[in-house]
Amino acid sequence: MCGIAVCLGPEADPATFRRMLAVLAPRGEVTETRQEQGLLTGVRRLRVVDRERAVQPWVSADERYVLCYNGEVFNHHELRAELTRSGYAFRSESDTEVVLAAFLRWGEDAVRRLRGEYGFVVVERATGRAYLARDPLGVKPLYWSRTPGCLHLASEIKALTGYGAPVGEVPPGHHGWAERDGRVRLRPHVDLLSLGAGLPVIDDPDEAAVLVRVALTDSIRMRVDTDLTVGVVLSGGLDSSLALLHAREMHPDCVAVTIGVPDSPDVAYARRLAADVGVPHEVIELRPRDIRLADIREAIRISELTEYGDIINAVVSVPIFRRLRELGVKVVLTGDGSDELFGGYPMYHRVGPEASRRLSLHKIRNLCRTELQRVDRASMAHGVEARVPFLDLSVVELAMRLPLELKMRQGQEKWIVRRAFADMLPDYIRRRPKNAMSYSSGLHERARLYKPLFARLHRSFGYDLLEPVRRDFDTVLTRCGDDLDRAIAEGLARPDYTVLEHARDLVGAAKWNAAPMVRRLVGPRRTPGDDEAPLPG
Repeated sequence: MCGIAVCLGPEADPATFRRMLAVLAPRGEVTETRQEQGLLTGVRRLRVVDRERAVQPWVSADERYVLCYNGEVFNHHELRAELTRSGYAFRSESDTEVVLAAFLRWGEDAVRRLRGEYGFVVVERATGRAYLARDPLGVKPLYWSRTPGCLHLASEIKALTGYGAPVGEVPPGHHGWAERDGRVRLRPHVDLLSLGAGLPVIDDPDEAAVLVRVALTDSIRMRVDTDLTVGVVLSGGLDSSLALLHAREMHPDCVAVTIGVPDSPDVAYARRLAADVGVPHEVIELRPRDIRLADIREAIRISELTEYGDIINAVVSVPIFRRLRELGVKVVLTGDGSDELFGGYPMYHRVGPEASRRLSLHKIRNLCRTELQRVDRASMAHGVEARVPFLDLSVVELAMRLPLELKMRQGQEKWIVRRAFADMLPDYIRRRPKNAMSYSSGLHERARLYKPLFARLHRSFGYDLLEPVRRDFDTVLTRCGDDLDRAIAEGLARPDYTVLEHARDLVGAAKWNAAPMVRRLVGPRRTPGDDEAPLPG
């Protein structure tokens, strides 16, 4: 995966272009550019597939088109075979070339054949028009900004904030053309709000379990198809544990990485699982007091996120990917997306089936600016490519065909996933209840101390040129009785927390952070071994 930068138009400025690429430097290992009058294209490339020959920007054999591409297309072998049969002569083994070859063969319909995580730009050199496309779930980002005489395109907001112009986003599952005059016309190639609509409901538990197992196993298999070491971000929860168990089965070289305070549930469960399956395990032990204002600022700078809870999760995520980079790991699996698909949040079970479906689709549609944005920025800021197998479109569409009663049963969320992999999961993982990453790592409340500063820090980087920091949508939804329409309206009417709400939150966080100090002052003297917490269950 990569960071891409394009300046298109008569006022395209080389100095601006160089600054954009410099900002995106952490996303890759090498800088590759092509520059001509009115068209500056460049990539900061992380070399993963066909590392020597997949040089970008990739130019078509007739030099009509130039491609700047960020992402991975996991079915590139199948597409390559089909395109070869149709007469295309490949010059590399890269998925980069497959993307442009597919566009040359099928035009705008090509995106419907791509199975992967991507954001790319194809420029027609003679006309100055640019075709933009983003993957269905928005795993990979693509933004644009327009100044007089020039359209700027980039993989991150921070590459576009230097001009004071509004920043636009290519929405997930959208594609279309940016014209020479700077107008950008986009439309969906996947409608995320109607996934699974019109298809038969799968309500038989045995059939559903088989289909879930096949779909997720296939998705993971495609994402570990690499000769590089595969890392797994392991919280010891259901989803990341499944990613690790599959990676160990399918790939000869994998490593798990976990973050948390020494006695946190995440660390305890993850240590046990990694030891049981014999996978090398890196544990990043942090104590709440280790998180300082500088860490908060850096997480906001890297992540560009706009909801408070996501920013707190980014604070916890950044050290994970920093450690993966130190280990030399370029490819990593995460368990993100499973909760949205398989009933992992209480809100889904407090409303009826139709309302639950709408809530689920709303969260899926917004993952591009919440969890997926956190994962992309935190990983690529350290030159690590994160892959999200639960969000393969085939898995998402299948999940939307499953009734709510298969997602929550016997008081257990994600019941059908546990059922599908019952023979593979250790009992202590299968029965572990869900915990949010930052809470179960033991670090959330420390980061919460700094919440009143988040919006100001966010503005200091110019990220409000796209959108400002806003209330956590889940909090708004709860206050609105899980009424989605009401919550959306409330979020628009009162986008941020009030000073009083921030003050109440700060008091709660301060009490939590003060409690350990009080216990140390008034509690009995500890003896060796007191800090060793037994594994629950």
